[in-house]
Amino acid sequence: MPPVADDHLWISWDDYHRAIEELALLVHKSGWHFDQVLCLARGGLRIGDVFSRIFSVPLAILSTSSYRKNAGTVRSPLDIAKHITMPTGTLEGRILLIDDLVDSGVTLRKVQQHVHEHFPGVTGVKTAVIWYKACSAVRPDYYLEYLPNNPWIHQPFEEYDGMGVEGIEKKLLNK
Repeated sequence: MPPVADDHLWISWDDYHRAIEELALLVHKSGWHFDQVLCLARGGLRIGDVFSRIFSVPLAILSTSSYRKNAGTVRSPLDIAKHITMPTGTLEGRILLIDDLVDSGVTLRKVQQHVHEHFPGVTGVKTAVIWYKACSAVRPDYYLEYLPNNPWIHQPFEEYDGMGVEGIEKKLLNK
């Protein structure tokens, strides 16, 4: 992992992909087996996709949103989608709930409540994130890196926030 500079942590695509793989290995070595991955969109989408492929389990997606203002830098009240998207069946069995990070802990806590209230077939839920900030009220079951200084994490896909199609066109023309 790259070093934290002041109150910011910059992540490259290579760092990001390696972190996903290291988190997968950490979960595997724990010995806990799960039946489905439930990833939180948007931050957990890429991680959930990779986990679904590595562990050969179905992928379910739940959209949540709390960082909507100023290109995703200002927290708003948490919104949780009414439905979970998955190719077949329903959410049941042992679920690995995945997100990219836990900041305040509100999202993980409320989604766990949502799953227990709306999916009676779920027999267990564990959580996995890459980054666990000290300011979180929730400790995830699996995390790759504990961040005691609570830095703002700059992830590689954030370059697309506010870019628009015109920005992509300009970027590709300059290559």
